[in-house]
Amino acid sequence: MYDVTYHRAGSVKEALSLLEAADDGKFIAGGQTLIPAMKTRLAAPSDLVDLRHIADMKTIAVAGKTVTIGAGITHAEVAVNSEIMAVCPALCHLAALIGDPQVRHMGTLGGSLANNDPAADYPAAMLALDAIVVTDKREIAAAEFFTGLFETALNEDELITAIRFEAPEKAGYGKFRNPASRYAMAGVFIAKNGETLRAAVTGAGDDGVFRSAEIEAALSADFSAAGLQDVAVAADDLMTDIHASADYRASLIVAMAKRAVAMANG
Repeated sequence: MYDVTYHRAGSVKEALSLLEAADDGKFIAGGQTLIPAMKTRLAAPSDLVDLRHIADMKTIAVAGKTVTIGAGITHAEVAVNSEIMAVCPALCHLAALIGDPQVRHMGTLGGSLANNDPAADYPAAMLALDAIVVTDKREIAAAEFFTGLFETALNEDELITAIRFEAPEKAGYGKFRNPASRYAMAGVFIAKNGETLRAAVTGAGDDGVFRSAEIEAALSADFSAAGLQDVAVAADDLMTDIHASADYRASLIVAMAKRAVAMANG
């Protein structure tokens, strides 16, 4: 590690003030991405502003079908929260599949969304749930928040404080994990509310998370795994890397969508 000045913020206002005063400051919550980047000198901030002790960012509220989760909530806390489980168990299932226990107990919802890793799980859930990303300055629809690989609509001095969504009638998540990293090689989150249906894909897109028109069309006609039997997802805009080809990921998307809709119906 290299020299860095550490600050422990007690409020959102203080965190923003500390960041503004720093030469080249970064927010840090779980540090699951930033700390490894600092170790390899891919990132070298002058100051770290720790968000882990901001009480206002560590709350979960469920009012009817409206779910609000603070950005500082860890994956482990999402996975076992009884209030979220009662209205959207698919999100708890997703959180339980992230990384390993150490990662789940350190990594946070807000950190994952701000980083927008193309193989992260939460972006698919937020897009399928039509969630709102709440920052210190504004509210951003998930459809407008994710703008590309590791890119979001956030400004440099903007901080995610919470996310909010309306719990769907049915939802499910299917994920094919890389056996080493446990990141998604393909993950599909499906959410259904009346006639509205969204299917969002992570881990496979060349440009990050996206909605699958093919899966949505098929499930709109038949909301079951059988309804996906003849679906083919185009591989043109999918990722090819050392783990899987675009064609293989295309087949994985359909397979994971079948798992997701089976969970939603189960």
